[in-house]
Amino acid sequence: MSVDELRVLLDEVPDTREIVLRGGERWSVLHDAWREAHEEAGDTYRGWRSMRSRAAYAAYRAAQDREDAAQDALATA
Repeated sequence: MSVDELRVLLDEVPDTREIVLRGGERWSVLHDAWREAHEEAGDTYRGWRSMRSRAAYAAYRAAQDREDAAQDALATA
């Protein structure tokens, strides 16, 4: 299954507002949440730059908002 096919499949799953993160030796929930959001924002930005559609821009802005929220939570911890 390609990454795009997986994203389409996951987009159809209702949002439960839960965050699932990988754990590690020096695991920090807030840092990992920010890192995951940062990577997703970068991916969606590159997608928008290549597609230039309204949907791609909306996806990028939503991902950027999640990154901002995660960064704010990390900064106040």
